[in-house]
Amino acid sequence: MKTAISIPDSLFCTAESLAERMGMSRSELYRHALESYIEEHKHDKVQDALDNVYTEESSSVDEALAEMQWASLPKEDW
Repeated sequence: MKTAISIPDSLFCTAESLAERMGMSRSELYRHALESYIEEHKHDKVQDALDNVYTEESSSVDEALAEMQWASLPKEDW
């Protein structure tokens, strides 16, 4: 599929140089870059959901139980 995007001239020139050094077309470079970006962020929603589950504000754990859980953890200096 073909698509058109707008990028700053300096980024375009840098990408052109990189593609040439790597012996690939501009399209290949952009495809690889986009694949890498997507791979890097594929778990963002999972992380957000886990963060929401484990925040104090959204915790449904009984306060006394939470205190007992914290007290049961070994004390370590970080």
